[in-house]
Amino acid sequence: MRVVNARAWIAYDRRFYTTAIMNFPNTAKILELLRASEAPLDLDALATACGIAAGSPRKRLARLLRSMARRGEIIRNRGGAYGLTGRMDLVRGRVIGHRDGYGFLVPETGGDDLFLSPRQMRTLMHGDRVVARIVGFDTRGRPEGALAEVLERNTTQLVGRFVHEAGVSFVVPEDPRLRHDALIAHTDSGKARPGDMVVVKILEYPDKRHQLVGRIIKVLGTQMAPGMEIEVAIHNHNLPAVFPEPALAAAAACGDRVKAAARRGRDDLRELQLVTIDGKDARDFDDAVHCRATRTGWKLWVAIADVAAYVKPGGALDVEAELRGNSVYFPDRVIPMLPEALSNGLCSLRPDEDRLCMVCEMQVTRAGEVRRSRFFEAVMRSRARLTYSEMAAIIVDRDPAARKRRKDLTAHLDELYRLYKALQKARNKRGALELDSVETRITLDANSKVERIEAMVRNDAHRLIEECMVAANGAAARFVLRHKLPCLYRVHDGAKADGLEALRLFLAGLGLTLGGGEKPTPKHYRNLLTRTAGRPDAPVIQTMVLRSMSQAVYSPSNIGHFGLALDHYAHFTSPIRRYADLVLHRCLKRIIKGARRAPYPYDQDRLVILGEHLSVTERRADDATREVISWLKCEYMRDKLGRIYTGTVTGVSAFGIFVQLDELLVEGLVHVSMLGRDYFHFDPSRQVLEGESTGQQYHYGDTLKVRVSKVNLENRKIDFQIADGDSGAARKASQRRTGHRSGHRSGRRRGR
Repeated sequence: MRVVNARAWIAYDRRFYTTAIMNFPNTAKILELLRASEAPLDLDALATACGIAAGSPRKRLARLLRSMARRGEIIRNRGGAYGLTGRMDLVRGRVIGHRDGYGFLVPETGGDDLFLSPRQMRTLMHGDRVVARIVGFDTRGRPEGALAEVLERNTTQLVGRFVHEAGVSFVVPEDPRLRHDALIAHTDSGKARPGDMVVVKILEYPDKRHQLVGRIIKVLGTQMAPGMEIEVAIHNHNLPAVFPEPALAAAAACGDRVKAAARRGRDDLRELQLVTIDGKDARDFDDAVHCRATRTGWKLWVAIADVAAYVKPGGALDVEAELRGNSVYFPDRVIPMLPEALSNGLCSLRPDEDRLCMVCEMQVTRAGEVRRSRFFEAVMRSRARLTYSEMAAIIVDRDPAARKRRKDLTAHLDELYRLYKALQKARNKRGALELDSVETRITLDANSKVERIEAMVRNDAHRLIEECMVAANGAAARFVLRHKLPCLYRVHDGAKADGLEALRLFLAGLGLTLGGGEKPTPKHYRNLLTRTAGRPDAPVIQTMVLRSMSQAVYSPSNIGHFGLALDHYAHFTSPIRRYADLVLHRCLKRIIKGARRAPYPYDQDRLVILGEHLSVTERRADDATREVISWLKCEYMRDKLGRIYTGTVTGVSAFGIFVQLDELLVEGLVHVSMLGRDYFHFDPSRQVLEGESTGQQYHYGDTLKVRVSKVNLENRKIDFQIADGDSGAARKASQRRTGHRSGHRSGRRRGR
């Protein structure tokens, strides 16, 4: 009888709560009521409008309103009433801090950034999500904001240098965008000693009356300890650096060899002469290539490590890989997306070992166009691990010793080179941008100190692999689109309106034009870069073109890739180090094998969130890498104070010029106060810094002799001075003043 009564009560209880839930207002209903209202509504008014009585339902409504306010969908005013953020002239967005104390609010809905004065930043930290109101405009015409409410604190920990002065202990953050020193109580300092680098957990955030307060939870060591720059970057950017035990156990359970059962049902490509071509330091080999000549062109195979065969949706490996988003590469260390048992072991396409792979097989015409493609699962065995330099020696230099060493592969590699030439021709025809920037390689010694800095020179072997990967990525995007399954695309929206305006202004100062009106195509940019390729200021023009562009991101909305001049593009070729590629592999498997055999846990809404997350982790990795490289370069220059070097101007601003040393590839600032006894003014249209009395000018590309005057490791800054007796810049300026007009006319003729 008790069981019957219990079941009856449960049935009644379910009916009651189902009815209550169905009638209870959701977020959309609340927003609808506030839109219809002429004024903000308080809790009582909203409850009455929703037909909610006092008691638990009223408390539940209050919780819903607080949740919506935390998300910034609505705001609660001082009178306790709730209103729509937009109707209250409020802006919701993310705070970007600046090292000089001020900041900006980047609106979530787009539009102009709001300037936040140092006074407003007193209670804010970089990365905070806030609501602000527009209170006016600053002296430069920028909209200025005042804080209305903090929705979400971004920083929970910080890393910095422990200081003890006049009986007070505090930590100075390493991230220059965090301008608040953290006050540390004596009982919260642990074993830290003055000068130590430490990790601080934030206990109290700053407000109008109180300072930031924290507790030291980890002592990293002294500032100059080997590898400290990476430890700081890891904590500064919250990089997950240690794999949890479940993920390591899952990786170990995969074994170190491909099992016979895993090979069943796959195409066998072990007789195909697939090879990997990577940098000399690479250990995670994602991709291998092979091609054969056909009557109409080539058949190209791009084989990619089948990470999805081992990393299953929702498993411990998958959760950790999604959290990391991508591998992070430092000069002497990698923080991999997957444990090394997979990234450098079972998934890596090492030579002479069986490996599972996903294959894109393409028919390429002699004009370099991909006519047909198919995707399938296979097992392969790489024939060789080639480096870019070795590949270039074989196919470009045709070095006899290198060709003899790989005599079994030279015919195949030569055919790959012919295919590359065709792909490159097609790239040029469609107008894809060629923006080759000079990157540096830092070599460290046994003590993790900089041994040398050298330029990384791209050769045709780099470009060959790049073109093969672009072809496979484009084919993967088209394949998914044909089957109408949602996935993540790699999208690039081209130039921003303000960036395009600044670029045109700059080009006008050089007597150049960019075609295409308000919507230039990639071909218009390419024509500009081609026309100016031989000019001394060509690197400057390329830099300004890059600055005018938006960043490429991940999105389920396919808008194409502007820079590559492709209507369809997705990342397929690097699933060992990029989670977006793993998602695409799962999508491909779902299409190839069907829903029953290949689960695909992604819908459009899930992919929107995932795309935003992966775009953030990518930028996080780039920022962390740049921070480490800046640290190492500063450390490298500490014993070179007073030395004179020849350098090239790589940046011009109102506060000075940036100069990169030709020999050391290190960049520093010559502050405007160090340029001479004159008033200097910056002309943004020509990107020129010019002296008012002397007419002295500084442009991108100028060659100068500079002296190393200061190295600030804490702020990652290197300061230069113009070397005494260097008249090179003055001669250049004089030549410009007497011959600049003819140069402009010449530029205009070339520009047409």
